[in-house]
Amino acid sequence: MAKKINSLSFQEAFKTWLKIAALSFGGPAGQIAVMHRILVDEKKWISENRFLHALNYCMLLPGPEAQQLMTYTGWLMFGVRGGLTAGLLFVLPGFLSILALSILYTTFHEALWLEGLFFGVKAAIIAVVIEAVLRISKRALKNKVMQSLSILSFIALFIFRIPFPWVILTAALIGFWGGKKWPEFFWIIRGHADAEKDTVATFEKVPRSPTSFTAHFFKTTSLWILIWIAPLLGLSALLGSQHILIQQGLFFSKAAMVTFGGAYSVLSYIAQEAVNHFGWLTAGEMLDGLGMAEATPGPLIQVVQFVGYLGAYRSPAPFSPLMAGFISSLLVTWVTYSPCFLWIFLGAPYIEKLRGQKSLNCILSAITAAVVGVIANLAVWFALHVIFGKVADTSIAGLQLWIPDIATFNVAAFLLALAAGIALFRLKVGMIPLIGVSALIGIILKLFTQI
Repeated sequence: MAKKINSLSFQEAFKTWLKIAALSFGGPAGQIAVMHRILVDEKKWISENRFLHALNYCMLLPGPEAQQLMTYTGWLMFGVRGGLTAGLLFVLPGFLSILALSILYTTFHEALWLEGLFFGVKAAIIAVVIEAVLRISKRALKNKVMQSLSILSFIALFIFRIPFPWVILTAALIGFWGGKKWPEFFWIIRGHADAEKDTVATFEKVPRSPTSFTAHFFKTTSLWILIWIAPLLGLSALLGSQHILIQQGLFFSKAAMVTFGGAYSVLSYIAQEAVNHFGWLTAGEMLDGLGMAEATPGPLIQVVQFVGYLGAYRSPAPFSPLMAGFISSLLVTWVTYSPCFLWIFLGAPYIEKLRGQKSLNCILSAITAAVVGVIANLAVWFALHVIFGKVADTSIAGLQLWIPDIATFNVAAFLLALAAGIALFRLKVGMIPLIGVSALIGIILKLFTQI
């Protein structure tokens, strides 16, 4: 008989976690809404306050907050076993979907219908990313200080090409210092910790904190860092430190540490490094990968799997292309999510101590404002590469600028992106229907007009 906790079997929780994972479309907002509806409203396993407290904590962390929130609620219900299971299940549908699409992409990449599908998806993605900029702007840019941080962030990335991690670190330092001097300008994100009423839930008790913080810190940190880097150490011993799989593992490990503000914020950094520095894929292929991640369940950051797959597929030795792509898919997914489990299992027992600290919320406010500029940079970069056939990376007066070739302006791509924007902003069409219809239009255009 299954072990029960508070009259809830682990098997029942397992089925529910899998259901949430399968329904997790629409980015973090949609994913968190699904979790809230099922765990808080329907099942009543987690209380309203506890859910929101956990969400506040996850928003302070690098990495996909929806996956971390799923891990946290699983830990709250069944300890480490629950956190691991819930967190892994949340990633599984997206991993399998993108693996299948990656194989399909490399097998039929010259098929007109597939080219048309991604042509339509990329046009819709422009509208989706712009919508993300506006959505976060409403929450984060409450005064001129926050607006200035956002503008400076955009300039730093788009014109001066300052590395993304430095932009986020600088914003965090500004938030910390500014919060001390002028909290009225920097304490924007205050969270939900002061809610007065709570809902009835199966799991009401606060989990017991470790008796020794030092022992818990070193035990948890050392274990998860070992889990994090073990595949890299093994592959490095077998293939050498210069192999593409090692490069990908190290790069995406670094990216996982700076994914503040959601996947859109770090995608600009990943896209520019993967395309321009490493040459693992083209800008158009990066857009195709983003379309895959938008149209499949799970975190948007799962696009890193497609990036890794294509890079390894094209430099497969000593493996076959398919095997190299599969290994890369596993590796980049592993190094992207391993730190998420570290942050939750390390910090969740102390969430009540972290909750409500003004200095942390000032830092988060500044980072979120900078993220608006980061996503705006991503939106411009994507739009240029979709609407124009050629975009040159040109140096002018010491500045690196993206200059489109006007002669390669794609009227069909522009009109489809415009139509997608109208559907999203004016007609309030959902993201999945939007992408589906855009993909269908792209296929028709490609098959019958040869755009």
